[in-house]
This record gives sequence, C-alpha cells and structure tokens, in this order.
Amino acid sequence: MTERRADHDRLATFLDHAEGRLETPVLDDAAITALLRSGPRIAVIGASGSPFRPSNGVLRDLRRFGYDVVPVNPAETEIDGLACYPSLADAVAATGRVDIVDVFRRAEACPEHAREAVAAGARCLWLQLGIISPEAARIAAAGGLGVVMDRCTVIEHARLIGG
Repeated sequence: MTERRADHDRLATFLDHAEGRLETPVLDDAAITALLRSGPRIAVIGASGSPFRPSNGVLRDLRRFGYDVVPVNPAETEIDGLACYPSLADAVAATGRVDIVDVFRRAEACPEHAREAVAAGARCLWLQLGIISPEAARIAAAGGLGVVMDRCTVIEHARLIGG
C-alpha cells in the first residue's frame, strides 16, 4: 500500500468513527461518566517517564484526580514513583485487576492490547486521542469490554466530571 493510500485509509477511518459508521459501538458520554465515577483502576499502556510525552502528563493528572494508575511500558521501570510493568499481564499479576486499559500506542499495536485487556478482565479498552482501531474495538467488544476511541481520559474527566 502506498503511503498516500495509507493516509487516505487512516483519514477515512477517522471520519467513519466521527460519523458513527464503524460497526463496533463506543461508549457515549453517559457511559463514560459512569465509568469514570466508578473509581476505576487504570493501566496506562505506553506510559512514559519523559515529562514531554502526553502519556506522562495524563498519568500524573489521572493520579491527581484520585485514580489508581498502573504504568505499563517494557522500556521503563518506574514512572512518577510508581513501578512500571513490561506488560499488562505482569501489571495485573503484581497489582491486581484493572478496569480501564488506556492505550498510548499506534493503532497498529492496539489489537494486541485489546486481546490483553480481554484476557486481564478489564471493563474498558480506551484508545487515546488520535487513536482509532476498528480491529481492536471488535476484539474488545467481542470480549465484553466497553470501547472508547479518540478521546483523552483527562479531557473527558474534566469535561464530564470537572476538575
């Protein structure tokens, strides 16, 4: 596939998501509000120790909002004073079940993270702002998880709950 065709397909996927034309339903504002108000444990996949990375700011802000956050990244050992785990399975084995798997990875990596989230017994696969993966959404939904794509957990918390 040419780069131009790949860009076209990526844009088409974003437009289909924005217009609600993807086959897998995503959580609406009421469901997201209920999920965030439930005090979920959140695994941040692709968490970074660099203060210049969005995943670092989101992790810190989620903690500031009172969420229990578990960083996951095989290239890190500690982030913001928290032990960082190389995989979601390792994080769950060491710290217990998570409710939201918040993913900061390219769309191509998301189907594997969806499978991990299903295996871990999470309640929701959350793909961060700018990330849409219909395949990951199908995997998560088939496994009984709620799905959020192209939204930021911190922005949605501030918009729907306050802070």
